[in-house]
Amino acid sequence: MTKIARLHSFIIRYPDPNDFDNLRMTLLLRIDTADGLTGWGEAIAMWPEACRATAQIIHDGLGPVVLGHDATDTDVLWQAMRRHVWWYGEGGIASLAISAVDMALWDIRAQAAGQPLYEVLGGLQHQRLRACASAHVNKATEADCVAEVAGFFAAGFRSTKLGFAKKGMSRIGGDPDTDVNFVAALRRELGPKAEILIDIGNGVRWDVDTAISVTNRMAEQDIGWIEEPLYPTDDAGYRRLKAATCVPVASGEREWTATGYRRLIESGSVDVLGVDPARVEGVTGFLAIDQLAGAGGKIVNAHAWSTALTSAVSLHLSLASANTRLFELKPFPVVVQQGLVEHPIIQIDGWVYPPVGPGLGITIRPDVVQSLTVEDRKSGR
Repeated sequence: MTKIARLHSFIIRYPDPNDFDNLRMTLLLRIDTADGLTGWGEAIAMWPEACRATAQIIHDGLGPVVLGHDATDTDVLWQAMRRHVWWYGEGGIASLAISAVDMALWDIRAQAAGQPLYEVLGGLQHQRLRACASAHVNKATEADCVAEVAGFFAAGFRSTKLGFAKKGMSRIGGDPDTDVNFVAALRRELGPKAEILIDIGNGVRWDVDTAISVTNRMAEQDIGWIEEPLYPTDDAGYRRLKAATCVPVASGEREWTATGYRRLIESGSVDVLGVDPARVEGVTGFLAIDQLAGAGGKIVNAHAWSTALTSAVSLHLSLASANTRLFELKPFPVVVQQGLVEHPIIQIDGWVYPPVGPGLGITIRPDVVQSLTVEDRKSGR
């Protein structure tokens, strides 16, 4: 039995060049077994207080549940963790904490099997995935923003997902006419074949009529989908939007559990489900959501916006899912992607390929983890 011997969490802080070097935070978790295996997980808690709260739940709540048990018994331990947090855990900080532990356990399980994670998950459904440059639109002028996106395609990317109303100097996301004009300028620059995905996001507050109007105007530029043009829980608004447009609608990256995704699917208003394994209770949670998506005929898009660790887990899950069709990568160098692991995940001629080696197929650099750590804590021996 591969007994869990130790949990070691690291709250890290790093500058993100995609956000003009604004500081971001996340929590990394290392789990060691008594027979020498090490697995890594992540909880994208983002803010200082959320990272500290997640660490406390991991060590004071989940640690006693999993320590001493077989790390490869992922389903049993996932259920045990969910039972432990039943009073406060249908979403929120508890789901983040479960995510980190579950991801690390699956890493260990795949290593113990001597296989890449995607093989343990049932094998490859894709030999490669289209590489999507996922970025914020935040430069000073429309011309600068268009030129930046054109650079992604010149670098080999075959798709782009663009977040509006983000930190920076851009006015895009602040006015519907400006937004529509930007997408039209982008299409003129990129040509008819480039895939353009629009992520409206938290910085924009549209009513339903505005969302319908803007989406249909952007449809003239053949956008691939529009993501969260309304508040995520506005089911009635999303149903109106879906009925009034031919553009696929995406949502979900702010959901926590399979229950939340079931609501989205049953609402009949969402075509693409954004799913983040560092948020939705780990690999096990992702698999449950993916199964629901397949039954409902929905596309799954892994939200891999944080570190190379979450990117690796998301890639394995995406490659093993019949419901995925692309993979998001940051098109800018950032320490938690290129520096955190020895061999970062990259696009090659516009494609992302399966990692090799047992487990996640990445090697975490302890020196980089330590250099970014602002707070850490251990449980176990």
